[in-house]
Amino acid sequence: MITCFIRYEIDPFKKEEFATYSRNWGEAIPRCGADLIGYFGPHEGSATTAYGVYNIESLAVYEAYRARLVADPLGRENYAFARRERFILKEDRIFLKNVSAAIGGK
Repeated sequence: MITCFIRYEIDPFKKEEFATYSRNWGEAIPRCGADLIGYFGPHEGSATTAYGVYNIESLAVYEAYRARLVADPLGRENYAFARRERFILKEDRIFLKNVSAAIGGK
């Protein structure tokens, strides 16, 4: 299992648009095959930093998942919404593997 961390730099005056975008992914991502942990928007501190986090089995599974997400009607609309509204200024994606012991030592 790997975890995808997406770091967004968003327009601080378009936080509501980012929240709508995030809720849409809350429907589309699980439907397309990833285990969504959540989308996190600014609350205190930075007004421009947000994250999306989900688990996926492997990079090979990720490639198939991305193809399903692009083909998904809500996924397509969400990508178009982000392009149209321009609330995402920058997006960085990294895949990490949990290397710590499980909580409780299991």
